[in-house]
Amino acid sequence: MNPAKINQLFDTLRAACVRQFGFNPRRITAEIRYVGTEGHGKDLMYIFRAAGSHSQLALKGTYVSLREQHGDKPHWTEAEKAHFKNTDAEIDAEIAAKQAELEFTRNCPLYQDHREQLLSHYKDWPGYQAAGPHPREAARTLLIALAAAHDDRLTAFAEHMRTHDPEQLAHLLLAPCHLEIEAIRDAASADGHAGVKAMLAM
Repeated sequence: MNPAKINQLFDTLRAACVRQFGFNPRRITAEIRYVGTEGHGKDLMYIFRAAGSHSQLALKGTYVSLREQHGDKPHWTEAEKAHFKNTDAEIDAEIAAKQAELEFTRNCPLYQDHREQLLSHYKDWPGYQAAGPHPREAARTLLIALAAAHDDRLTAFAEHMRTHDPEQLAHLLLAPCHLEIEAIRDAASADGHAGVKAMLAM
């Protein structure tokens, strides 16, 4: 499906979610992804999915339904619905808090001392180690080792983030890595476009 059609579907979806459930359209734009279609003719539905939870929405005409039971797992909990109903002020506060977390992580001793080691598990990083584990697994292994050694840098990081869960800490610690990798990909994409333009100009 072409991007213009998908954008049109998202306009309809946002309007329906606001009208039927009181969802904030910013949440729909930021967190919902288009999946595809189901059915045919008058039964045709457009399926969307929440990026974080995989909860699905089905759009038929101008009416949207939440698939609260999909497979064996319940979806669209009251907490998730409340998340999508957040006000603009609540969303802005959440974004500011995440940005503050990111800045803290980027500059903290724990990240600075292990930055190259963490980045080496990303394929787009110049120092990529092909035989190594997935970035999340590598970060989790590092954190478990540091915790066993009662590392002061990890203690300070965990206390600031108010969590000692290895999964959550690994997610937070890798956030600056994702930005660095995205910057490399963007630069490579820009170089590629410039190269194509140069060839076409010859």
